[in-house]
Amino acid sequence: MQGVVFIDKPTGITSFDVVKNIRQKLKIKKAGHCGTLDPLATGLLVILLGRSTKLFSTFSAFDKTYEATLELGVTTTTGDSQGDIVHQSGVENISFERVQQVFSDFKGTIAQVPPMFSAIKYRGRKLYEFARQGIEVPRKERTITIFELHVTKVHLPYVDFYLHCSKGTYVRSLASDVGARLNCGACIVKIRRVGIGSITIKDAI
Repeated sequence: MQGVVFIDKPTGITSFDVVKNIRQKLKIKKAGHCGTLDPLATGLLVILLGRSTKLFSTFSAFDKTYEATLELGVTTTTGDSQGDIVHQSGVENISFERVQQVFSDFKGTIAQVPPMFSAIKYRGRKLYEFARQGIEVPRKERTITIFELHVTKVHLPYVDFYLHCSKGTYVRSLASDVGARLNCGACIVKIRRVGIGSITIKDAI
């Protein structure tokens, strides 16, 4: 068996959990996903079956589209609401116009530092393995492109936004950078991937 399956991943499970489930249901040994979604995240996940796993680099290179929500005034160990709170601050003086301005500053080609809680490897080990031990290691900046980024709603302390970006972009890092620019901190509370290249969430099962 070979082919490509588009899955609408629910929250609370890992991308590998989805792959494992599909392997069991289809009784197939060779299967993998393109583009990890955190347990918190939902939405489009591309699963490759059998010989189609050779298409990994093709699908991984596609740009991504997200609908997400961040919470201002809260910084966590993981960059999202599932981590331990590190710092909290008030957001009463932050205006809608200021939020919009900061978001617009991140459009275009920018440098981004990957979060510690990620699967990127450092000296043969994944970063999140170090993070779980409370160890922070050096991370190189990556060049990414944000094609489109706009605020869809501000309901403090929450900000809903739409993001169209290149591969390698971390939504959690973007939220942290926005919070830092606003001098109040921020973390992600919701991520939904709605597009990978020309594939949309409407194509998923």
